[in-house]
Amino acid sequence: MKEAIRILVQDYGWIHLSLGLIGNFSFFIGSVFFLPQFEQYRLAGVWLFVAGSFLMLIGSLGRLLVDVLEEEKEE
Repeated sequence: MKEAIRILVQDYGWIHLSLGLIGNFSFFIGSVFFLPQFEQYRLAGVWLFVAGSFLMLIGSLGRLLVDVLEEEKEE
């Protein structure tokens, strides 16, 4: 199991970056939908805001795992 996590985290690091970028974009668009001129999109804005936050969290956790595994590798 640990080997599978290591492979996923280290060999596919681009996934973490991609999730973070998609999350940032979703968060931004969701934030724009809270402006008064986009009132009809407020519900979509809420869900984009929530989904974007979650994706940013997953991307950051993946990056943390990469850093932890690289530190273990150096020791």
